Amino acid sequence: MTDTSVVLENLVKPWHVQVASTSALAGAVADAAAKDDKERLEDGREPVRRKPELRRVPAGEVGQSVTVTPWEVLHTLGRATVLSRQGAGRGLAEHWGCLKYCQALEGSTGKYMKLSEEGLNPRRHYKTVQSGELGIGFALAVAERIVRKRYPGHGVSVVDADIALQAGWALVGKDVRRRDWVRQRPDFFLEAWHPGEPSKVVPLACKGTHGKTPYVYTQLASASAQVEAVHVGPWNETPVLVTSTELLGQGGITVHVLQTHGDGALVFAPDDPAADADQVLDDLNIYPDVRVPDPDGGEDQRASGFQVHPDQYAWFRRALARAEAAGLTGFTGGGELTAQYLTKRQGRRHFEGFTHAGTGIVQDVEIEIDGVTFVGTDHVFRLNGTRVEAFSGLAENLFRLLRDGRVEQYRREAHALRSSWRSARFEDDWDGPVSLREDGSIMVMSLLPETQRRRRAKKRS
Repeated sequence: MTDTSVVLENLVKPWHVQVASTSALAGAVADAAAKDDKERLEDGREPVRRKPELRRVPAGEVGQSVTVTPWEVLHTLGRATVLSRQGAGRGLAEHWGCLKYCQALEGSTGKYMKLSEEGLNPRRHYKTVQSGELGIGFALAVAERIVRKRYPGHGVSVVDADIALQAGWALVGKDVRRRDWVRQRPDFFLEAWHPGEPSKVVPLACKGTHGKTPYVYTQLASASAQVEAVHVGPWNETPVLVTSTELLGQGGITVHVLQTHGDGALVFAPDDPAADADQVLDDLNIYPDVRVPDPDGGEDQRASGFQVHPDQYAWFRRALARAEAAGLTGFTGGGELTAQYLTKRQGRRHFEGFTHAGTGIVQDVEIEIDGVTFVGTDHVFRLNGTRVEAFSGLAENLFRLLRDGRVEQYRREAHALRSSWRSARFEDDWDGPVSLREDGSIMVMSLLPETQRRRRAKKRS
């Protein structure tokens, strides 16, 4: 059994993660999509709509690898899934699920990240969960770098696509008359934003697999159907990213990624009140369809999906900004604070009041690292029999703004602080792994001193 202090040290060692994005990959995915379409027709099923012309990502936006620590991957996964409500923990306990991978990742002699012995030995039913969740963490590690390269000087937010879309379209429940119309959708939106400028929206679909490389092609073909469901502006003018993370790739973990070009900019009048993220958002009831131009110049065809039209750009920008704020307050452990940023359909009621042990957490912990105070919540558990404490939170000055509903001011100040977070070296001032993201969120872990515990004495006969 690995010593717990060694586990914590390994979490902040940087390793390379391989990235594959080539024209050959795009061709293999197109072949996999064509094969699936043929099989569907033979079975009497209708082929799915897919994003056309997936291409490789230019070398200037992503190289053959990215360098990241396991702890940064877990932080990214926790931030992305905090509102997903998929696990047994529910609600604000959701993001702690990432901690089960503390010993799943390690480095190889070639400086590339791979699954550790523990990561290679999950139970059979757990493999799908592991590949899906780690696939999210690695996909976002690559996708965020691509978007930052593409839009220099911008902040990049990761927003759960279900949360954002539910503010405009009913995705579940009695309001959904045809479920096949809303079944396909991206996993996340990456919003590149700069105060005073239009946001750029990039839908992302991410997969993960323990299988061999040919299965990657099938996954990417499936992902292309997910991103085709959302169009910002006219049909097929939205940039997208699709990824499949191969956990057992030759030489370590490999993220396969393809893209399409597009605009995806949310352009609206600077004084449009509908864009003000400080204002409460109400659910809309937009009909779930996409207008596809007729190739012969006739009337537009109506297809299933989600289309954000120009008169909805300001509203959608507000929906994205408030969904990001909900994710940040959820990461700090605040139910009521998270509820203020969600609509009824987005699950506001789930975060109101102390209805469940998982949602009854409050921001009751402060830590200071290198003179900076962070507000959040903690989680104590045993790692290899040793008590450890994990903390997730937000820089105090940014937390106060979101606590008070000042999302626009948060964005201005968070954007101004991005470079200082990038240059921070908090690891030297904290006895354990540290990860700090550009949004001001932090996740750390440390050993806890063992305390004398009272034990119930056995009754003597």
